[in-house]
Amino acid sequence: MSKKLGLALGSGGARGTAHIGLLQALEEEGIEPYCISGCSMGAVVGGGYAAGLSVDELLSTVRRLKAGDLMDPSGGFLISQLGIFKGNKVRKLLLSKIGDVTFDKLRMPFSCVAVDIYGGRLVLLNEGSVTDALRASSAIPTMFRPVQMGEKLLVDGGVLCRVPVKQCKQLGADVVVAFDVLANTGVAVEKVPNIISKVLRIYDIMDYNQNEFAKRDFKDCYDLWLAPELDGLSQYEIKDAEKAYELGYAFAKEHVGEIKALIAD
Repeated sequence: MSKKLGLALGSGGARGTAHIGLLQALEEEGIEPYCISGCSMGAVVGGGYAAGLSVDELLSTVRRLKAGDLMDPSGGFLISQLGIFKGNKVRKLLLSKIGDVTFDKLRMPFSCVAVDIYGGRLVLLNEGSVTDALRASSAIPTMFRPVQMGEKLLVDGGVLCRVPVKQCKQLGADVVVAFDVLANTGVAVEKVPNIISKVLRIYDIMDYNQNEFAKRDFKDCYDLWLAPELDGLSQYEIKDAEKAYELGYAFAKEHVGEIKALIAD
């Protein structure tokens, strides 16, 4: 029997559809992960897969997705709101795809991460409602309202942990493969024309540098760190999702031999 494979799927917005390409490449080689841990879009893809959605179903959802399917403006005086968008549409979409499933009913061990903005700490989500956990893990600060869970107010786990390799190891994986779709977001740009682009540019810089730190600081928690080249693709543009999937698939096919070698007895 081969070693237990764990996938740590990183945050990445539209770029995160590259994770679907990874899952497809593994399936074609007859490789099924034992467990998945994800952050933000990595949590959404990984959680959907753990809940039983096929690669085709995940990809079909992405291909039909429009910005309006996610955006429900908070309204009122914006500065008094906790997010530009309520996030109710996101939750409704997740419920329509995976149902009101709990972690203990998933077909494989799964966890995701969020950040409690009250306590300023990373929070591991691995029990209760999967939909609520995915919604919290992907609640981009300022863009979507945080998710209240008990005494915690949760936002996107990418604030502190964009590729949860340690959390994947804790699920019982013998071999952890990290899939980082934000590896080159820190490349230079020619201009930053407005306040929105400024905020998004800051996120990109933070994403790039945090992932570089994670590769170094958590090297004992993963066996292979894969980072597909997604040059020119924005994590904020849904139109880039299809190309990200294609590039993620092609990249994963190139490296599937390394994964096979790691999980072989």
